[in-house]
Amino acid sequence: QLQLVESGGDLVRPGGSLRLSCAASGFTLHSYAMGWFRLGPGKEREGVSCISSSDNTTYYADSVKGRFTISRDNAKNMVYLQMNSLKPDDTGGYYCAAADVTTGCTLLGRWYDVWGQGTQVTVSS
Repeated sequence: QLQLVESGGDLVRPGGSLRLSCAASGFTLHSYAMGWFRLGPGKEREGVSCISSSDNTTYYADSVKGRFTISRDNAKNMVYLQMNSLKPDDTGGYYCAAADVTTGCTLLGRWYDVWGQGTQVTVSS
């Protein structure tokens, strides 16, 4: 069974940092593009960042560019999202997802085949 499990969400003050982790089981991540998405209160799902399988090309939403960093460790079957300088607008459920594509990646959720259950990030003073 293909499964993704996120962890690392927490309550953090504005300006703080968090590192989210995504662990895969039932399949190996090395051939999948990986993405992080979020769903904030009263907002639509937003693609936050993605990383390709072929050459680790990364993309970021403008709202997080310069603050968030996505990375992957294929040996550990893990993907990470380092989030710095957090803002209240970053509050929401964060989900990792895997897309069975050989090149590139996308922030469009419809391209992703496997989704995790999410981890909650709350940024508040």
